[in-house]
Amino acid sequence: MRTILAAAAMLALAAFAPANAEDAKPFTDAKTIDLVTILPPPPARDSDKTKAELAEILTLQVERTPEMVAHAKADDEETVWRFAGELFGPKFDKTKLPKFAAFFDRVVETEAAVVDPAKKTLNRPRPHMVSDIVKPVVKLSSSGAYPSGHTTLGTLMGIVLADMIPEKRAEIMARAWDYGHSRLVAGIHYPSDIEMGRISGSVIAVTIVRQDDFKAEFAPAKAELRAALGY
Repeated sequence: MRTILAAAAMLALAAFAPANAEDAKPFTDAKTIDLVTILPPPPARDSDKTKAELAEILTLQVERTPEMVAHAKADDEETVWRFAGELFGPKFDKTKLPKFAAFFDRVVETEAAVVDPAKKTLNRPRPHMVSDIVKPVVKLSSSGAYPSGHTTLGTLMGIVLADMIPEKRAEIMARAWDYGHSRLVAGIHYPSDIEMGRISGSVIAVTIVRQDDFKAEFAPAKAELRAALGY
């Protein structure tokens, strides 16, 4: 009997436990948001635009400080928890925000579901694949550079997060823009990749906020976050 009761209790707990990040389902995908038909095509590898962008990357490569490099490396992690720091402090804690964490796991998966197919189709070579003078400070990638997935995600997370904490909208969006800029500092993207990532993140945000499943999970995640932060 005790074994049966224990098993029942474990099943009950499992039913209320938040899903693992790897189990998170995107709110939408590339079938609904086809970035290939929305964004202009990337500049050609041998175009004047690409050459000018490479020059900008190389200039930044010379000028970047150890602090900028450390920040860019930290921003290589694709997670909403990079918005902590001075914005929210220690109360912005994954272990204390299970509903919020599970909700943003779905947001992260949404970016990948929309952007990855577009990157594969558009297939713009990364800066270090075009010029061996470019020395990225993050893990090298051979996936398409356009649009920047990190920037798309940073913009998307910023918009959603700012809707939860409108009192800090300006600071949140400044951090979202900085998250994209870190990809330039890292030397892993072109400026136009960042620009298109910001557009892509905005398009995704405008689309998913209208969905019933998004609304259903947004409300409790917002309430949990605001309570934890004292808003």
